[in-house]
Amino acid sequence: MPDSTEAETRDRLARAAYTLSAADARLRGRVSRDQGALSFPHARALRALAEEGPLSISRLAGHTETTGAAVTQLVNGLVKSGDVTRERVEDDRRTVLVRITASGLRRHEERERKLAAAFDETLEHFRPAQLTAAIEVMAAITAFYDKL
Repeated sequence: MPDSTEAETRDRLARAAYTLSAADARLRGRVSRDQGALSFPHARALRALAEEGPLSISRLAGHTETTGAAVTQLVNGLVKSGDVTRERVEDDRRTVLVRITASGLRRHEERERKLAAAFDETLEHFRPAQLTAAIEVMAAITAFYDKL
């Protein structure tokens, strides 16, 4: 059984995780209202396509950590905004490849620059060991959420 200090710290961590989840929900809300905004799933899709090249829906779903159905909706939005194209594979007409466009690549690169600057500013006072510990804790919380 954890002592009171440990229990209090774990409670604070649980509350921080909840607050992070709520912040993500607020971000999703802003994205749905602002046509120029880019959600984390959309950004992950553009990043995967920029780094890996054209991907099938199922492979893109793996890169975005979501389902095929959800990534299909995500791709629909990215096609509509001109950030990606869909192409049928000649050898297998059932397979669709998603390819990033030049404007999608520019959008991805601009977001990556802004995100890197924001992370640098937000995290500049943390030492590498603290950030490494945070990564481990976030991975554990992710696994915990996946079990729920």
